[in-house]
Amino acid sequence: MKTAFKMKLKPGFTAEYKKRHDEIWPELSALLKENGVSDYTIFLDEETNILFAVQQQNGSSSQDLGSTAIVQKWWAFMADIMDTNPDNSPVSKPLLEVFHLD
Repeated sequence: MKTAFKMKLKPGFTAEYKKRHDEIWPELSALLKENGVSDYTIFLDEETNILFAVQQQNGSSSQDLGSTAIVQKWWAFMADIMDTNPDNSPVSKPLLEVFHLD
């Protein structure tokens, strides 16, 4: 199953966001893969600072792994450059699929 969601980057942090994801922690990457998350891509609309994420799931969504220590640590690491909830999780809105071309 493919899912998509959006998040919001704080202005001026595009390069830092990209750097942090270019250096994603191996244990976080492994956790995502172990839980069925693959083909995970995040795009940025530079006019609005909206991040658009799409991922293939065969199990949990990346957004469902917030109870794990490594995801909580990642959220805290990213909280200074993104819009977040009180628990440091990114403010995330699921998106409705309205078209798919195979």
